[in-house]
Amino acid sequence: MTLPTNLPTEMNCIVLDGFGGPEVLKSGKRPTPVVAAEEVLIKVAAAGVNRPDVLQRTGNYTPPPGASDLPGLEVAGTIAAVGSGVRDWKVGDPVMALVAGGGYAEYCAAPAPQCLPVPKGFSLVEAAAVPETFFTVWTNVFDRGRLKAGETFLVHGGSSGIGTTAIQLAHQFGAKVITTVGGADKAEACRKLGADLAINYREQDFVEAVMKFTEKRGADLILDMVGGDYINRNLACLAFDGRLVQIAFMQGAKAEINLAHVMMKRQTITGSTLRPRSIAQKGEIAAALKQHVLPLFEAGQAKPVIYRTLKLAEAAEAHRLMESSAHIGKIVLTV
Repeated sequence: MTLPTNLPTEMNCIVLDGFGGPEVLKSGKRPTPVVAAEEVLIKVAAAGVNRPDVLQRTGNYTPPPGASDLPGLEVAGTIAAVGSGVRDWKVGDPVMALVAGGGYAEYCAAPAPQCLPVPKGFSLVEAAAVPETFFTVWTNVFDRGRLKAGETFLVHGGSSGIGTTAIQLAHQFGAKVITTVGGADKAEACRKLGADLAINYREQDFVEAVMKFTEKRGADLILDMVGGDYINRNLACLAFDGRLVQIAFMQGAKAEINLAHVMMKRQTITGSTLRPRSIAQKGEIAAALKQHVLPLFEAGQAKPVIYRTLKLAEAAEAHRLMESSAHIGKIVLTV
């Protein structure tokens, strides 16, 4: 379709000037996206910053075929144009969306099934901090991980965007929640979000702490973003019939494990990535969030934790903050 006449043909955005440190993130200009039949064009008010953005910047997370090469996996704003096949959205609707790229820009095209209404009472900045982590947590904790009320759930990196999301949702759906953190302030923040136990991994062995808390039973589900030597340690504190879900590997993707131990305890090791999944699959996750999670937002029982907002042109500083791991919750760029 052609762009409506009231839209600019060119937009401000953040481009990658090669791969490397935060300094490769540069202000630039690109043509305003032209939406396909099943897409909407969003006038971006805010875009979330996520760890995969850092991986893309360093050359370690290539956008899937057909996706924008601009960084940014989640946005919120108002719909500026709709494709010919879109029936559920109209120009002017406030929306938040999961995208496969292109979020660090004034305008972003998004598949209509991956869009959600902005929850009542949410600002567009808050809405921009929802899609990437809530889509990721829902599909990995509740779909793949099959977390049930009454089970014990361990999430590493509790103060991260994923961690703060996972703690809230697991708590709201009736699980006992354990998390690992790197400091007392982060532990306190996680307890306020619903964690029953926050383990400072700098001072305690998390395996021992989990086994003590569970009276040697172990965790029913573990969500891990660390990898490396955490893999065997996770299995050591995973209960009979427990599930380990791997969604990242900040300390490495490889480990030697004893499968006999896995077999004896009937453990399951699984994992996933979100970005390469099909629009239909992401649409199914969006539908589940609309049914199960949006009511929590509107009842004030869950919300994204926002650590800091910066302007779009300050994307490099946002990445430096992300890599420092000083943040608790999400970092958001405002447009």
